[in-house]
Amino acid sequence: MEVEPKKTGAAPPDLPRLIQDVLAELGYDADAVTVAERVRRLDIGLPVEDEFSVVCAWLGKCLLLHKLDQHQVPIASKQQFQVPDLLAKFSTQTSKSPVLIEVKSKKDKLLSFTPEYMERLQNYADLVDMPLLIAWKFHSLWMLFEARHMKKAKKNFNITFNTAMRENLLGVLAGDVAYKIGAGAGVHLRFRKDKLLGTEKTDDGYTEQWAMTIDDVSFTDREGARRTDLDGEVQSLFTAWDLEDKEEHNDSHIYLHYVAGEEGMQFAHTALVHLLNWESPHDDRPHWRGLMRKEQVTANVANFSAALETAFRQKVVSHIFHVQPHAIPAFLKPPRR
Repeated sequence: MEVEPKKTGAAPPDLPRLIQDVLAELGYDADAVTVAERVRRLDIGLPVEDEFSVVCAWLGKCLLLHKLDQHQVPIASKQQFQVPDLLAKFSTQTSKSPVLIEVKSKKDKLLSFTPEYMERLQNYADLVDMPLLIAWKFHSLWMLFEARHMKKAKKNFNITFNTAMRENLLGVLAGDVAYKIGAGAGVHLRFRKDKLLGTEKTDDGYTEQWAMTIDDVSFTDREGARRTDLDGEVQSLFTAWDLEDKEEHNDSHIYLHYVAGEEGMQFAHTALVHLLNWESPHDDRPHWRGLMRKEQVTANVANFSAALETAFRQKVVSHIFHVQPHAIPAFLKPPRR
């Protein structure tokens, strides 16, 4: 019996760097299978900083963002300095200097750093004279805030979810917004019943199987008016919203209605995951490392902010919220004259 060789995808463009990183971590005498698996896991994009990098690139205000090489020498320097994960520059900044970002993922409503860890991070930021920010992923929600908002408790430096949200810079710095699709806006499908294929009795009645054809697709705006002129990117916004579904039947057709309800609000960066899941042919989570290499992150929406503005004009989106932090950092304030 012949066995076909297992098909593999194309090697990532930065494969040598991935292998180098893994060997530096595991050592050059590591088992080849272990090295290969670790490289694969890195390419999938397990580090949460890959996801945050894609989010910043997609939101539209990022001029430059890259990882910082954390293989520092001499070894003794690790006792004094901790190199943050990322360096970034945004078009919204009024300062010339980039910012440093340390990325964390934690599902508890409290993010905590030891005093030693915080001191090493701040020492590096002071050394290069750059602001130090913390990016925190809480479930599917991202927050970005100045490290100074983490306050010393009995032992560690802590910040609560509420404080991190109140000081969130993802909007004013990176371009994130919150929005709401208006109640009544939605997608409507009409299926023509072509041929009855079978009927089956059930405990509470019967079910029918039909051969059907979709003979009409329409949209409604937030006023309930039928629209045939919605921009393509506006139509794509429906795929990123939790629509309520309703089904209707008559002798000739079945109608499926997917309509926005009264409740709900969403951030642009959380809509990104919904858009990627809709566009993906598989049920896998987004391949963040691969998306970092793409010029356009989503296939159907090139500029999400512009799509929201168009959707507002076309009466699909009812609200767009530009969320401000409680305290505006110095690198976002206009320079003094």
